[in-house]
Amino acid sequence: MGYLIATTLMWAFSFSFIGEFLAGEVDSYFAVLVRVGLASLVFLPFTKFRGIPRGLQGKIMGIGAVQVGVMYLFFYHSFAYLRVPEVVLFTIFTPFYVTLIYDAMGRRFRPLYLVSAGVAVLGAYIIRFHHVDTGFLVGFLLVQGANVCFALGQSAYKKVMESHTTFNQRDGFGYFHLGALGVVSVAFVLFGDTTRISPTLTQWAVLLWLGMVASGAGYFWWNKGACHVDAGVLAIMNNALVPAGLLVNLFLWGKPANFSTLIIGSIVIGCSLWLHHYFMRTYSQTP
Repeated sequence: MGYLIATTLMWAFSFSFIGEFLAGEVDSYFAVLVRVGLASLVFLPFTKFRGIPRGLQGKIMGIGAVQVGVMYLFFYHSFAYLRVPEVVLFTIFTPFYVTLIYDAMGRRFRPLYLVSAGVAVLGAYIIRFHHVDTGFLVGFLLVQGANVCFALGQSAYKKVMESHTTFNQRDGFGYFHLGALGVVSVAFVLFGDTTRISPTLTQWAVLLWLGMVASGAGYFWWNKGACHVDAGVLAIMNNALVPAGLLVNLFLWGKPANFSTLIIGSIVIGCSLWLHHYFMRTYSQTP
């Protein structure tokens, strides 16, 4: 649990840093490439290139490609359509994806979870019911794409490590970032805007922090922590980032959203989370 809490506190600043310093100013493909490249360098000295089964190497690389590589492509683009508080709040759907995907990997299906997910969608609609335009919907869907990738990656990593309990995760986590690096490198070559790849010193400092700390250490701590808790706790911890991220955005930058709709929508989404936890308890008591 300690790994998850530490990472949550670390990631709470990422939303604001991206929204305030990078979004709209630095090419998103370039920012992602730098961030993942720095994270890869952090773990390169610890990575063992011998003694780790190729199959396990491939699985870890594939997980990194999805959980970080593809996820970042969705995530960074969402800032072009949404404000920071909206991006933060819409990550609240991740626990539903975590439980559904983890259950699917265990060949189970618990349909009541879809009810709580539907209530959460209603809460999201309330937050922007006065201005639900095409851009907002695109941004919302981009965040959901990021949520699914993040949920799929951590669920898959947990499943894989459950079959390799004696494996020293630090020895192979470099493959995770290398998998992500492959995806974002191709994306930058194909879609990157080379006219926006000259960050200021402040932007370089933000990229260094995001790459070496938030991504480098953060993903290792998060996935390692995921292996020490059950899927229910993991799902709940995914939402601890929401209030933390909103508070950072409010107190650091003083940029509150429309409080009336934000509060009402957040209450509805909170009710969906309560329903989700209630259904989890219901299923856990079913023989």
